[in-house]
Amino acid sequence: MFILDEPYISNFLYETLNRNNYPVFENEMTKGKATNLINDEEFKRLFSKNKKLYTNSENTIKKITENLEGEEILSWIKLFKDKVEFRKVLKEIYPDFYFEEIPYSKLKEIDKTKLKYPFVIKPSVGFLSLGVYTVWREDEFASVIEKIQNSYKENQKLFPIEVLNSNNFIIEEFIKGDEFAADVYFDESSNPVLLNLYKHPFFDKYDVSDRLYYTSSEIINENYDKLNNLLTKMGKLIGLKNFPVHIELRINNENIIPIEVNPLRFAGWCLCDLAKYAYNINVYEYFMENKKPDWKEILKDNNSTFAFVMGEVPSGLNKEEITSFDINAFLKDVNVEVLETRQYDYKTKPMFCSLFVKAKNYDEMKHILHLNMNKYIELKEKIAF
Repeated sequence: MFILDEPYISNFLYETLNRNNYPVFENEMTKGKATNLINDEEFKRLFSKNKKLYTNSENTIKKITENLEGEEILSWIKLFKDKVEFRKVLKEIYPDFYFEEIPYSKLKEIDKTKLKYPFVIKPSVGFLSLGVYTVWREDEFASVIEKIQNSYKENQKLFPIEVLNSNNFIIEEFIKGDEFAADVYFDESSNPVLLNLYKHPFFDKYDVSDRLYYTSSEIINENYDKLNNLLTKMGKLIGLKNFPVHIELRINNENIIPIEVNPLRFAGWCLCDLAKYAYNINVYEYFMENKKPDWKEILKDNNSTFAFVMGEVPSGLNKEEITSFDINAFLKDVNVEVLETRQYDYKTKPMFCSLFVKAKNYDEMKHILHLNMNKYIELKEKIAF
């Protein structure tokens, strides 16, 4: 069963729903596009019957909560959406990990001399990389707090409070290592099933953007065992069953530590569709049909690298001043094989487009991290008086 909403539903997801006649909750986004639409009562009845639910967007959490009162799934959603509570649960696995919660109103009162640098500060309930900052040195602290305050109201307008709540922040120790993200579901026995693993590179230590995620047989082969061990511990510790997640984490040799877990969905903006191109895996069908990838067979002779590329609206830019976006120039500078292009309304979304691309290896695409999006934007001419 599916419940879908803004910010984005891919054609691939709709095609999957309709081909399989999967039940889909009826709302403004799905009306006229999904064929097997259900109402509130049918939603409750079907969940009670099979306990299996997927959403593309955490905007649906409020509706899920209203309809599934008393169901165990709500406790899992609440746990993963609250980064502080999530850290408390993980204390059993990571007893020495430092974190603390700070109300937004108290940010300017923090004694910066008593903090351990570097650290990460972010909303306790968040989405994408909104409001996330790494503070490397004490002399950077004041400017980061100013950035948080300047973006506070704008960020709260973008998503419902269930998705992004900047009233409370978490400060936690900086996790060393390379950043990864994984799409996983836990089966009815709480065992994890990996559907994709992405590496999330940055162009420097201050970058927290979502510009590029890439996957390859090398990435999965090198990290599968340690990731599966961690996920198995988490699944048993929390008791997750029939539950999809998108987990972000850092890996440093054999050390692996979760950053956060996004409940009831795989990678946002249907980034998870990348598995179709990379491994011929339809993540929605695999979850609904309890299918498990045969990674040994899938990765055999798979020598390419596949990636999701985000063409984001630069921060601090007034969208009302934008007249157009030159996607052809952007594609030319991306300069790798483009498998699919998706364009968005940049007036209401944080990006102009996203791409699924293919290359021989990461080296062929790492230049994408350094592309300046301002180059592809045409602004209104300002008339001088």
